[in-house]
Amino acid sequence: MYRTTSGRVRGRAPADGIVAVLGVPYAEPPFGEDRFRAPRPRTPWSGVRDCTEFGPVAPQSAELPGAPSWSPGDEDVLTLNIWAPEAAPGPLPVLVWLHGGAYTFGSSAQPDFDGAAQARTGLVVVTLNYRLGFEGFGHVPDDGRGAFPPNRGLLDQIAALEWVRDNIAAFGGAPDNVTVAGQSAGATAAVCLMVMDAARGLFRRVIAHSAVGSCFAPELAERVTERVAAAAGVPATGTALAGASPQALVRAADAVAEECRTDPGAGSLHWDPVLYGPVADGRVLRGEPLDLVAAGAARDIGLLVCHTTEEYWLMDAVGAVSDVATDERLHRFAADLGLPAGLVEEYRALLPGAGPHELHLALYGDLLFGEYSSRLAEAHEAAGGRVFLSRFDRKGAGVRAWHCADVPFAFGNVDEECVRFLIGGAVPGDGDRALARRMTAAWGGFATSGDPGWRPGTRDIRVWGTPDRTAASGHWRDVEALRALWAAYTYRPVRS
Repeated sequence: MYRTTSGRVRGRAPADGIVAVLGVPYAEPPFGEDRFRAPRPRTPWSGVRDCTEFGPVAPQSAELPGAPSWSPGDEDVLTLNIWAPEAAPGPLPVLVWLHGGAYTFGSSAQPDFDGAAQARTGLVVVTLNYRLGFEGFGHVPDDGRGAFPPNRGLLDQIAALEWVRDNIAAFGGAPDNVTVAGQSAGATAAVCLMVMDAARGLFRRVIAHSAVGSCFAPELAERVTERVAAAAGVPATGTALAGASPQALVRAADAVAEECRTDPGAGSLHWDPVLYGPVADGRVLRGEPLDLVAAGAARDIGLLVCHTTEEYWLMDAVGAVSDVATDERLHRFAADLGLPAGLVEEYRALLPGAGPHELHLALYGDLLFGEYSSRLAEAHEAAGGRVFLSRFDRKGAGVRAWHCADVPFAFGNVDEECVRFLIGGAVPGDGDRALARRMTAAWGGFATSGDPGWRPGTRDIRVWGTPDRTAASGHWRDVEALRALWAAYTYRPVRS
């Protein structure tokens, strides 16, 4: 049994020396009078709360392998989970995980996010749910009192970190030695937290795998709200949106995303119809995180960055990529995304034999993940921050180093059946398990002391594979040569 500021909790019986306490509320359910508002601390309960199962997931339409789905009426969605060694020798470093999912889907209950293997490296591991989609990131017109803040999903994450500060010692964790880790949307959220005043002092370090750029400009968030409200059949006002059911807004967002996917005139949303994300609103999030990092806003925070070398191939494999079968479509894509003139042809020269489809995958993967991640590491280093840069390049017959493939290795969960597709379909071998041990050890070392096992800086790049190597090139393509082609591109909040 553990005592928290809201009441006592009981977790699962220890398994292999690790205790799991699941579904612990860290804030009030964000519905009813609290809908679209900043999270409120949880009202204390009496007795001992049974915390042996994951809490409900945030409203979404996704159904992910091995994970629970959302059901209308599930409201107690702001919960977290703790894995801790049964007999900790003293306060242990804390790793807080933010799941990805395009700010629209996913949860901490996905089996690949089980924290037991990481806890065995000597950490207390915390994973959490936060508001997604319109509930967490949709623009809600202000009622004149500032009651409906933007970036509510980020505010939820801050509330969870405050809970960790106030309670993690009861589970054997050190509240003054916290690392925030995330992948994809979760990585970008972690980078946002690095530069947000409200999160200052709540953590020491950040692990960002496949951070995705850029954030949204307010005008794009407002236009998305207008379209979602219209699809839901309600006026685009705070009162009307608060009166629409979460289910109605999820259905409306899915409809708008499909409209964008099939409309060549939808600008950037045609190519990647992700309707929600952190908004550079000037208050909660003061600007593009990459710019704020470059200005030194997070120089006191240690940073570990990773991206995969074939990021966008996953989106192609799951059918989430727009058809780019012709050069005309490829150049339209480049124009809509504001890519530098000549970039397409320069990629073609460096990737001989690649057709429009393959060039599109390479360009978009670099734009969204690879280049953004590398810029993030370089900006932090130039501003005086301590940074480590890595790339995930595990490949083989039928195996690509695509988006999300690195996560089961970092968590040490490569033998989970539900991750088989992500890691290439085959049963993992001894080399894969050894890679997982090396990656979990790197995360553990970084969370413990800020040292993942190689020299800091952006010139000594760890390349994860079987075997690993330290090099800046030698992947499936010349990463550094392609990176040089992006010199004229500037990341700015997305406006269309």
